[in-house]
Amino acid sequence: MTIKRESLSQRSNAKLYAVALFFVLYFLNGFSVYAQEKIHIKLVLEQLEQIYQVKFTYADDVLDQVFVVPTNELSTIDQHLEFLEAQTLVRFSKTTPPFIAIQQRNDLIKLCGFIKDYADDGFLQGATIQIHNQATITNQDGYFELYLKPENQKTLKIDFLGYDTLTVAPDINENNTCSTFYLNQKEEILEAIFLQDYLTKGIEKSVDGSFEMDFSDFGLVPGQIESDVLQTIQALPGIQSVDETVSNINIRGGTHDQNLITWDGIKMYQSGHFFGLISIFNPNITDHAQLIKNGTHARHGDGISGSILMRSQEKITKELRLSAGLNLINADVFTDIPLGQRSSLQISGRKSLSQFIETTPTYTEYYQRIAQDTELESDQQSRASDVSFDFYDTNLRWNYIISDKDRLRANFLLIANELIFTENATTISRKSSIDQNSIAGGVWYQRNWNDNLTTEVQVYETDYNLRSINSNLLQRFRFLQKNVVSETGIKISAVKTISKKLQLTSGYDFIETGITNLNDIDDPLYRDKKRRVLRNHAVYSQVGYTSGNGKTSANLGARYTYIPRLSFHRVEPRLSVNHKFNKQFTLEVLGEFKHQSTSQIINLQDDFLGIEKRRWILSNETDVPIIRSRQVSLGLQYDNKGWLVSGEGYSKKVTDITARSQNFKNQYKGLLATGAYTVNGLDFLINKRFRKLSSWMSYSLAKNTYDFDSFEIGDFSNNIDIRHTVTLGTSYSVKALKVSGGIKYNSGLPTTTINSDSVDENNSIDFSSPNAERLKNYLRLDLSATYDVMLGKRTKLHTGIALINLSNTQNEIDRYYELNSDQRPMPTSKYALGFTPNAVVRIIF
Repeated sequence: MTIKRESLSQRSNAKLYAVALFFVLYFLNGFSVYAQEKIHIKLVLEQLEQIYQVKFTYADDVLDQVFVVPTNELSTIDQHLEFLEAQTLVRFSKTTPPFIAIQQRNDLIKLCGFIKDYADDGFLQGATIQIHNQATITNQDGYFELYLKPENQKTLKIDFLGYDTLTVAPDINENNTCSTFYLNQKEEILEAIFLQDYLTKGIEKSVDGSFEMDFSDFGLVPGQIESDVLQTIQALPGIQSVDETVSNINIRGGTHDQNLITWDGIKMYQSGHFFGLISIFNPNITDHAQLIKNGTHARHGDGISGSILMRSQEKITKELRLSAGLNLINADVFTDIPLGQRSSLQISGRKSLSQFIETTPTYTEYYQRIAQDTELESDQQSRASDVSFDFYDTNLRWNYIISDKDRLRANFLLIANELIFTENATTISRKSSIDQNSIAGGVWYQRNWNDNLTTEVQVYETDYNLRSINSNLLQRFRFLQKNVVSETGIKISAVKTISKKLQLTSGYDFIETGITNLNDIDDPLYRDKKRRVLRNHAVYSQVGYTSGNGKTSANLGARYTYIPRLSFHRVEPRLSVNHKFNKQFTLEVLGEFKHQSTSQIINLQDDFLGIEKRRWILSNETDVPIIRSRQVSLGLQYDNKGWLVSGEGYSKKVTDITARSQNFKNQYKGLLATGAYTVNGLDFLINKRFRKLSSWMSYSLAKNTYDFDSFEIGDFSNNIDIRHTVTLGTSYSVKALKVSGGIKYNSGLPTTTINSDSVDENNSIDFSSPNAERLKNYLRLDLSATYDVMLGKRTKLHTGIALINLSNTQNEIDRYYELNSDQRPMPTSKYALGFTPNAVVRIIF
């Protein structure tokens, strides 16, 4: 199949590339002094003579072979002279102004050495060596040398970005032999961890209430054979997807558009391949993820229901890494390429197998799942044939350690989905199609000014494009629809360590979001195109406190947002408190106020071929207000001898939602109204952890209700009100084998029945009370297993198998009524995945 792709906004792409190029050139130029290349000392002296109006005098042979590392961080001539003396065997003596004499020194002791990575024995270029008031840096071979006065043989301090600081006594001997010093890499975990291996290995809970997932050393969750972030988080209490897709994740009763999803700080407006059944975020390049349900840090806006923050690997690889994998849906490749000692480039790509293999058991189940009640399903007068589907994604991440104080990262992400089918009638046929694409890129720069101050700057561009062409045979017209999002972000932040107990984080965000919606019909001619742009300014500050005994951690912050076009001002407090009563019991208090100006609505059920019917829109503070939320939660954890018992009660209220964002299919379908929903719930977990085995049982209770004042019946159950959810799971790991199994059971979703099989006096369906009935309870059993085989010293074969819905239970996830051709209400049901096997084979070099 040939993939046709419509280019995303040329303006957005040009803006993305221009911004990225500007920042790369700016930082590489501005900080080129840290490239650690030595130059002849005479070049430095000529610059100092011009700046400070001095004149150096010396014999030519004194400086013939003297090379130094320059710096622009010093402000006086004396500081420069001291800096040069520390790197050389010369002494500077001020004589009659403006003359400074340079002489050879014979009273210094040479200190030299090599700095290496403890893990892989590789040399570290750019490490900082400090002793007394002298400093230098290592060259490309990890080598350094200093010349010391005998009285200055004090403690040697070695620093390198991403590694633990090493402090040792210098080893100086008469033979002038050079020592080798080894540095250990440190894990860059943003928050302190107080619960490790939560459910399975690699999931940890932080003192700020968020969950950290380390996929570099991860266990196994039921039904998953690859570390898919958006599937993994659904194993945690309070997180689920009512229709089993990663494009509709519900965090504590919220809709998917109320989640903030970022990849290396870049906001994403698309989350799924195969129109929601597969995550767009390649597991190979996602190293860490953070899930936040409440108590969000003040640096994050949007995401009134929750935040899913993904990060790529920060480590600079020293050796080439390669892998290639194949499952029953797609094939992928991954490489991590070292570019010298201080830089590496990660590239990953993934593509569906539909062009090469006509069908697999997994593909068949996925296709049947998305095709329900769409233009793909056959009817009596026309049918879909020659269906072709394809998706792919490409990820690039470049890390560059400019110096021991400066770090640069660039990201690029390209995502594409396309579905084409032919609609056939008796005598004619026409092609219809839907494309869903995203392109994103960004540049991030970090500067460690000293041990107490770090600043960061990030610029990103993200674009989303949903486009469909519906060639309607029965009514003989072509219907073109587009939903385009283009967003540019600039983020500046600073972290100041005030003391061992206090840390201050402050910053500024500028976000420009533009959204275009197009409806275009060829016969009769109709075109409706709307574009709206909002510019968002935000400043924030948050104080983090840790008590002297480490038992109490607290974060208190606030975020102020101003949107000029809407004259919108809002200050939002954020709070997280964690207190350990003793080694076993921990109390947690979380709270937050949030808002967001983007949301997804559904105008008609057959928009975008009925496959991806949601479209992004911007708030206008009239019929689409800014959504606001507030939430508070109280939790208690008991952790002792491998037993974890956790309970957390919460209350969340979300206001100013629109009826069109809630996907009503009853008497409220298509109505223009504004309302709210309230969720009160409890998340409970029991987890027993052994050395190789972890078993858990979780229970979630939630009451999720609407409040629409303009509706005849305004208080009723939310469309995604799942009152009770029970999950049982276990995971076992021994050497190269991992096995996991689990059962998920929850009460059925609300549904609206009808009072009569005939229409009312308005020729409309006579619905009963909204969402007063429920579908049958949901039950699913999942199993998964992986096994690794070493094929050589550095070659590994990874295999795995997953069985989703092993019992093949028919789970109804939606039921609604529509009028048929005879103007009689007919029920339509949607069902979750049936028995779906999947397998993976991956070779890792």
